[in-house]
Amino acid sequence: MHQFWLVRHALVHRDSLAFLYGTDDVPVCDETMAAQCNAYSALAARLPRPARMVCTPLSRTQLTADALVRAGYPDHDRLIDPAFIEQDFGDWQGVPISQFEERGHDERHPFWPINAAETPPGGESFSHLITRVGAGLEALCKTAANGQNTIIVSHGGAIRAACAYAMELSPHQALCLQIDNISLTRLEHGPRGWRVLSVNEHSSTPPCQPPAEHPPAIPRQQKATPTEGVLS
Repeated sequence: MHQFWLVRHALVHRDSLAFLYGTDDVPVCDETMAAQCNAYSALAARLPRPARMVCTPLSRTQLTADALVRAGYPDHDRLIDPAFIEQDFGDWQGVPISQFEERGHDERHPFWPINAAETPPGGESFSHLITRVGAGLEALCKTAANGQNTIIVSHGGAIRAACAYAMELSPHQALCLQIDNISLTRLEHGPRGWRVLSVNEHSSTPPCQPPAEHPPAIPRQQKATPTEGVLS
């Protein structure tokens, strides 16, 4: 079995949020990153050790990995892999998202500026993104050591594409998945194929555990048999 831990990069600067930035190397929001230090600490503690660390060529994924190291995750060499970069929107990169809001229902996805099957001029479709990311996952599986985990700091579109590849979702279905900044999505690959363990997990949410003073459950065979006439 091999597990992939996919982390979406930090929130980008507010000046870029209004545009379709795709593969543009836009800056992160330093103020938000500093305010979310507790979330980075929780995520750093949640990630497996040891593990391979993979980033994309864009600085926002590498700066997110740096923040995880500052939050306590061990620093080691990282693999830069373009297979997990965001969808390339070609000539539409840098176009205000508001321009796509004028499109009709059939021209765009309900949760995405463009249609899931659409190929932007000079760019790539979401179907191509699924193929690219899937090939990247398979390549990493082939080079994985026994028991090794892989952390991939990537992008919202690429993480949706990874889920689509694992679950054989359509591009339209994949774009319905919510992937927040610095959220965690976990995939597993083994002899029986792919499965998704979690999507859009937030490490700032504490796990469901009983309080320390909570008494242990009594095994069924040790429980007293109810006397006649008692309803249970």
